[in-house]
Amino acid sequence: MQLVTPGIGLIFWMVLSFGIVFFLLKKFAWGPILGIITEREQSIAKALKAAEIAKEDLKLYQNQNEKLLNEARAEREAMMKEARETKDRILAEAKQKAGEEANRIMESARTEIKAEKNAAINEIKTQVAVLSVEIAEKIIKSELSSDDKQKSLMANLLAEAKLN
Repeated sequence: MQLVTPGIGLIFWMVLSFGIVFFLLKKFAWGPILGIITEREQSIAKALKAAEIAKEDLKLYQNQNEKLLNEARAEREAMMKEARETKDRILAEAKQKAGEEANRIMESARTEIKAEKNAAINEIKTQVAVLSVEIAEKIIKSELSSDDKQKSLMANLLAEAKLN
């Protein structure tokens, strides 16, 4: 049983050596170990604080980014509206100019048709006059072909002239 029960001398030396080791550890090791742990805690706290600040900055940047996107969308919409208005205005002007040009062409065509019509009427009148003269000439030639007919026509004309 001696193996299981320790002796008093062994206990004394073990307590004494444990106390010396404890004293040495406390004097030389606990201070630096606790300093390192405290320093580590502070660095972790700083990192958490920096993470919080970064998170707030990220939210701020996201808000600013959202504002910029909204402004860009509004500006795009304004530009699109202006482009549509410009397109509509240009189309209206083009339609108006096309209408005016069509009216001008129609009026020019009407004037030209009227001029052609008048020219055709004048030509027809000229031809009718020429034909009338030719017919009258042929009738007069046939009527005045003999001397008796010429004398009777002259007598009739003198008689009418005296009456007037």
